[in-house]
Amino acid sequence: MRRTVPLWITAIAGVALVISAFLPATRGWGEDVATWFSILAAVAFVLGGGNLLKVHLRKISDRQSGWGYSSIVLACFFATLWVGLFKVGVHPNPKYPDVAYSGQTQGIGSPFWWLYEYAFKPLTSTMFAMLAFYVASAAFRAFRAKNVEAVLLLGTAFIILLGRTFAGVVLTGWIPADGAFAGLRLENLSVYVMQVFNTAGNRAIIIGIALGIASTSLKILLGIDRSYLGSGD
Repeated sequence: MRRTVPLWITAIAGVALVISAFLPATRGWGEDVATWFSILAAVAFVLGGGNLLKVHLRKISDRQSGWGYSSIVLACFFATLWVGLFKVGVHPNPKYPDVAYSGQTQGIGSPFWWLYEYAFKPLTSTMFAMLAFYVASAAFRAFRAKNVEAVLLLGTAFIILLGRTFAGVVLTGWIPADGAFAGLRLENLSVYVMQVFNTAGNRAIIIGIALGIASTSLKILLGIDRSYLGSGD
């Protein structure tokens, strides 16, 4: 029963969502399923928070490598949880002055907004800034012109990189900007590559992803793929 019931629930919910997207008379089915999904997602957040506490508290207790970072994670977790649950700094809505905490919880200047703007966003920017070095390292290894494909990749990369910088404008600045050869200017050529070749490649990838999603969804609805139930099958 622990596996049969979830399989039936998944199949019924999935079929209801699919049918509601094509038959207007059954649109309410999809809305009901989406409501139940939101409820389950809220429960999942609670379970995720409990798992976060379990993992990091164990690391701190055992003084494992990097336990100091776990302390920082838990401190930030509790601070954000305190601000969000108890609506710290939230004032009553002007329309309902007698109702406490009825104002916006994420308004400009609120503690929650402050945590997002001055804690979360800087950390996210730092992470992506660090990833830039890994991308540069990977590009250096990938752009070795060993074959025709690598040469094409290298040439395209140079066009895009130079076309987005001032150096590209200077190198091809002698080409008339309004003439027949204006498209050969690096800043224009890079835009053409991104809008034509890159768009075509993205669409091919998106079509492949859509087919993969359809096949995976069908396997889940039919009970063939049971990986979401955990090990045992």
